[in-house]
Order: sequence, then structure tokens, then C-alpha cells
Amino acid sequence: MEKRRRFTSEFKREAVRLFRAAKKPAAELARELGIPRNRLYKWVEDAEKKGDKAFQGSGRPKVEAGSLAALQRENARLKEENEILKKAA
Repeated sequence: MEKRRRFTSEFKREAVRLFRAAKKPAAELARELGIPRNRLYKWVEDAEKKGDKAFQGSGRPKVEAGSLAALQRENARLKEENEILKKAA
């Protein structure tokens, strides 16, 4: 099984720049860079949406511990309310 490849933010930014300035098709550019074409499109989309904030970290952003705990408490409360409503019906 192939290990997951990671790309630096500089590589991604350069790939997006080449895509925007390229006189060649995206498939050919992606082949030259050694990445799938759909990944190149995804990077371009991210760069358009997020601008300078695109490609800041690796992977998905971490959920804050306080936020996670609050969501878990709310989930427990809603489950309890759901059980009470089931018994009442």
C-alpha cells in the first residue's frame, strides 16, 4: 500500500501559480508535477476561496478542547431530552 504523500505549502502555491499562468492543459501540468489532476483543481479552489490563508497547516484544523467538551455536553443533554420525550409519548 502506498504511503500518503504530503506537499509543502510552497509547492502548492507554486502549482497554483503555474496552473494560472500555464499555456498547457491542467492534466499535462499535473502529470509534470506528479500529482492527480483533481488535486490540482482542489488546490486552485482552496487558493481562490481562502487567498493568503490557504495551505497554512497540514491536514484539517484541530478542534479546540473547550469546543469539543461543550459539544459533548450538549450532545448528552439532547440525548437525555430525547429519552424523556420517548417515555412521555
